[in-house]
Amino acid sequence: MTSSLVPRSLSFSRLAIYSTLILACALYLIPLIVMLLTSFKSPEDIRTGNLLSWPEVITSIGWIKAWETVGGYFWNSVKITVPAVVISTLLGALNGYVLSMWRFRGSQLFFGLLLFGCFLPFQTVLLPASFTLGKLGLASTTTGLVLVHIVYGLAFTTLFFRNYYCSVPQALVSAARLDGAGFFTIFGRILLPMSVPIIMVCLIWQFTQIWNDFLFGVVFASGDAQPITVALNNLVNTSTGVKEYNVDMAAAMIAGLPTLLVYVLAGKYFLRGLTAGAVKG
Repeated sequence: MTSSLVPRSLSFSRLAIYSTLILACALYLIPLIVMLLTSFKSPEDIRTGNLLSWPEVITSIGWIKAWETVGGYFWNSVKITVPAVVISTLLGALNGYVLSMWRFRGSQLFFGLLLFGCFLPFQTVLLPASFTLGKLGLASTTTGLVLVHIVYGLAFTTLFFRNYYCSVPQALVSAARLDGAGFFTIFGRILLPMSVPIIMVCLIWQFTQIWNDFLFGVVFASGDAQPITVALNNLVNTSTGVKEYNVDMAAAMIAGLPTLLVYVLAGKYFLRGLTAGAVKG
């Protein structure tokens, strides 16, 4: 009697779990579905239909107008994000390598002070960063934004790599030193090939933070040098004539697609990289 009831209770609990997960997915996906459907509707269809109704006539005019408006700023974000992600990840790897394998006097204090960068709000660095960019002649440029994101992201990438390298056996580095390997040989031939999981974490983390940034973009860039997040805000808040919601939704989709693709294609590596090296030995 008891054995016959166990499978039923298990199947009921599993059904409840799956139902809850499906409901949660549906709630999270509804805004995305509304944006996607609206972007392919005509203005007349938007006024007469409801949010979840299928377009009477599927049209791509909203996407065309959106790209004509924010396309140039999209490439600005690419030019800002790619070098900032690559450089901050590489410098973070070098910092983590030094702080974990080549410790020097005061290295723990230096690492502790560096960690403050992880807890500093964006607003606290606006004035000193503006002053520095002005002195360097990089104010209101994409190059200045790249520099700001590199410096601000160094604390996070250094933390990730330092904690990861602390789990690498010190005997590997010691043996390489005995064989005559130098600083960059050990880093390039031993540690970097082992660092793929944490590299993926830093790439995803930095890409998401930089691509979605609005505050630095609106403060440190102007005109044609602004990233797509600022351009999207300007487009949505522009009220001239009839509001074209299909254009707004298409522009929002264009702005969000890169980070969405990054998490869809490489999201599984993010958690795997964060847990890699969590258990030493």
